[in-house]
Amino acid sequence: MRPGQTQRPQRNEPPELHDRPEDARRTEASHEKSLRITGLPAVSALLEHNGRLVERLFFDARNAAALAGFCRELGKARKPFRQVDTEELARVAGTVLHGGVVAVTRPRHIPAFDPAEAARWAAEGKPLLLLDGIGNPHNLGAIVRTAAFFGLDRIVISDHPAQAAPSEASYRVAEGGMEHVKIHRASGFAQVLKQLAASYRVLGTALGRGQQSLHRSDDRRPIALILGNEEEGLGRETLNACEGIVTLAGSGKVQSLNVAATAAILIHDLANPPRRQGRNAGLVSGSEAG
Repeated sequence: MRPGQTQRPQRNEPPELHDRPEDARRTEASHEKSLRITGLPAVSALLEHNGRLVERLFFDARNAAALAGFCRELGKARKPFRQVDTEELARVAGTVLHGGVVAVTRPRHIPAFDPAEAARWAAEGKPLLLLDGIGNPHNLGAIVRTAAFFGLDRIVISDHPAQAAPSEASYRVAEGGMEHVKIHRASGFAQVLKQLAASYRVLGTALGRGQQSLHRSDDRRPIALILGNEEEGLGRETLNACEGIVTLAGSGKVQSLNVAATAAILIHDLANPPRRQGRNAGLVSGSEAG
């Protein structure tokens, strides 16, 4: 076998013998358009739900047993995997915050948002969360994790220049949530909101202004609620396209919540409307919560 050539898995080999060490060192250079997904929850969810996208798998001794079943499937698909030491794993991951496992994967396609399809979601009574300029990938990952936890299976991201897309950092923070939440990308965001108004109650968020209640007993449309940029909040054009603005008054000791914490309050409320009807369950927003 020539130096650098990948050794294909054999049925009678243990997982830790697959692939060659030099392949790990060459991963970053040879997969510039690939994502390096780290952390056992994120990688396990990826392998379980979108394993076809995984190109290579690297892990340390502590995760070998947990990944053994996935390694067998990768072997059947003739995809390389290897147990490596901590130093090698950090080199592959590009960070020491890898949790003992790295999956090199092709990025998942982000479909364009279709208002006609959204009308069908509304007919099923499903609320919608839209992100307009959430720039921090850690915030995006935390929001996706919360959405997956509460069963909110779709999020729409706007064409705001600051808006973060799914990335290595957001996958890691989402702890597997990216495999359970479908993300759509909307262009011409203000116009999209106007189109949504036929089937959704479109609500924006702003600090210190607007209604205190998220739900309204006299409106049976599901809610489409928008979170804005961490620093600037929602832009004027987006706010003007909203039917209403919601907020949640705090103690006044701090100005606002982080947008990921805000989203957790919101998503819980959206996921449990019958129990929350008529209660003051709005949304903090503004310079930090958007």
